Parts: sequence; structure tokens; C-alpha cells
Amino acid sequence: MINSRFLWCLPAVVLLASCGESQLGLDRIEGNNIAVSDSLAAVDAIESYVAPYRDRINEVLDTPLAYNTEALNEHDGVWNTSAGTLMADVVLEMAQPIWTSRTGEPIDMVVLNAGGVRSGLPSGNVTARNAYELMPFENNINILKLSGKQVRELVQFLVGARRPHPISGMQVILDQNGNLEAVNIQGRPFDENKVYTLATSSYLVEGGADTGFFPAYVEKEDLDYKMRNAIIDYFKKVDTIRKSVDDRFYQMQ
Repeated sequence: MINSRFLWCLPAVVLLASCGESQLGLDRIEGNNIAVSDSLAAVDAIESYVAPYRDRINEVLDTPLAYNTEALNEHDGVWNTSAGTLMADVVLEMAQPIWTSRTGEPIDMVVLNAGGVRSGLPSGNVTARNAYELMPFENNINILKLSGKQVRELVQFLVGARRPHPISGMQVILDQNGNLEAVNIQGRPFDENKVYTLATSSYLVEGGADTGFFPAYVEKEDLDYKMRNAIIDYFKKVDTIRKSVDDRFYQMQ
């Protein structure tokens, strides 16, 4: 008696054998976009599972950390903006003790990019959510050693860019025609024979969108400290934030 299971399997074996010599290839891929919107009905089981996590995240993000006396804007100046000034000063203040504790050395200055300041800061209570809006990217603070020649090239790039790239610890003065008049670092005239220590964003060090920032440097160290975390820590530290736009980068009239 012939096993019926064997008879059922036999055509499949023959088919595999006959197809084994053919060359199979992908003909096409088809798909559809499914928009995620309020039109999609929520699944109760998923909503119930996610709700406590979402509520806890919102609680952490929306807890007041400090108070801002006046709204800051990322577009309120030609050379300096109030939001950019805050960002650069925060990086200097929060990175300084970390770097000094590791090396015994100070940070001379901070240079960031205007496009990295993603929003302003509203007046009133300031929260971690505001920090995420200011800096939504996972950028770390990097420390660079720059020769005097490299600092001069950096300043020339900033002047030529004609954008309010945030700086701190450094003053750049232009004459009435927009030409470089003077550079002061930590209140002293720029010295081309000196090696300077600069804090910036890992995004710019790694190339970023503005590759003219740091074409070269002497040394680099990653603080392993996210810029956004520095902002949150600063909010917790200061209690009250006050708007400040000074003459750190300005053109004489």
C-alpha cells in the first residue's frame, strides 16, 4: 500500500527540483502611505498601557524649573540674538567646572551655530520641555584646542557668515564697513601665539551643515555632556533668567 502522505508531497518535491535551476529576481515593490493622524481609532488596550508612561513623561517635561522674566527670541538681532546669547552662556557656565575639574584649565570661549538654536524661550515658567525645544538634537559639548591661526580663521568665518552665530567669552568688533576691527578673548586682546580652549557642539566638530567652522584643531575631547542636559541643569541652577544682549559681536556705527 502506497503512503498517501508521500503522494501528496511528491509533486512539491518535483516542483522544487524543476525550479532549482531557474533564476528568481525581484520584479517590483509596492506599498502605500498610511498617515498617522486623529482619524486612526485608538486601541483601548494600547492606550491603557501607554497612559501612565505618557503622563509621567509630561509631568517631568512640564514641571517648572526656573522663571524667565522676558521672552527670548532666536531671530531678534543681526549679530547677536537673545536666545543665542543664552545658549552660548549656558554652555560656557555649565561646561567650565567639568573641564576645569578634569584638567585644571579654563575654557576661553564658546562658539555655536545660529541654526542650532531651534526656538526662543517664552516668558514665565521655564521647563525641561522648553530645553527640548531649544535643543532637540542629541549634541554633546566638545572641547577643542585651537591655535592662534585657527582662531583667526574661525573669526574670519564668523564675520563672513553674516549670521548671529552665538559666542561667549569672546568679543568681535567690526568697523563701520563690516571689516574686522578687533577680537578680545576673556577681556584680553587676541594673541595669535596662544593656544585657546573652546567649547562647542559635537555637530559642528563632526562637520555639520556649516563645515567652515572647524576645518582643523589641535586637540578634541568630548565632555559626554549633552547640550540639552546643560540647559536643563542651568534652569535648575539659576531660578530666574533675565534677557541679555550685549556687544560681544557688534559693528561700530
